[in-house]
Amino acid sequence: MTRGGPRPAEAWQLALPLALFFVVFVFAPLGLLGLVSAYNEPELRTMGLAQYAKFFGDAFNVNILVQTLALALKTTLLAIAIGYPLAYLYTLAPRRLQRVLLLVIVLPLLTSAVVRTFAWIVILGRLGIVNSALQTLGWIDAPLTLLYTPTAVVVALAQIEMPLMVLPVITALMNIDPNLTQASAVLGAGRWRTFWAVTLPLSVPGLLAGCLLVFAAAASAFVTQTLIGGGRHMFMPVYIYQQAIQVYNYPFAATLAVILLVSVLAVVTVVNVLGRRSRGFVHG
Repeated sequence: MTRGGPRPAEAWQLALPLALFFVVFVFAPLGLLGLVSAYNEPELRTMGLAQYAKFFGDAFNVNILVQTLALALKTTLLAIAIGYPLAYLYTLAPRRLQRVLLLVIVLPLLTSAVVRTFAWIVILGRLGIVNSALQTLGWIDAPLTLLYTPTAVVVALAQIEMPLMVLPVITALMNIDPNLTQASAVLGAGRWRTFWAVTLPLSVPGLLAGCLLVFAAAASAFVTQTLIGGGRHMFMPVYIYQQAIQVYNYPFAATLAVILLVSVLAVVTVVNVLGRRSRGFVHG
């Protein structure tokens, strides 16, 4: 081992187990998925692009993809609206209160997504907590239809994926040099101007990381989309399940999975590039 660290050969040997793990459990399944999607019929006899032509040739399929990406976008925006103020409040709170807030933020990760989804069914049902409270207050005469709506899916997903937004933002905010905000105050900037000119721009990396995590997780959240949506709204994960488990059309199901994966990666890549450009890391 050299003074500056391990030799190139030793570094390669250290990275080999991780590389093998990715090959076996990440790249190989993705390659198999792409291979299955290349078959023209469920019997896996001939290969071609018939499944992709089938998807893009039907407006119904494309609309499902658009609705799924729109759902993920709405979930991300709601997570920002709630998560960023919560993360900012964490940085301003005393150390003892920070422990309590951190427990509240991390607590959802300690509970299964299925359990949290069923909790939202109890909350939003016709006889749930929200409708019961509104009727008790006399604000409504009959229960509202809150469950099995797109709005309910967005709200449930935002709450379930909230830690993925809050934790990166907290990390970014905590890494901001306090001298910068103090210098802004010394120069005459108020709290809000300091926030918009100093704190928010410097927290963009954490905010961007949270957005990417929430977007990717919301687009593929099969359990929440199915239970909260009640099967009334078709999204790509539900569509993939139907084609694979109910119709046994594995090539088309694999095609749907590949298209969803590529679409999410495309959005993530574009947002990441735009975020890097906005921070001045990429020069045109």
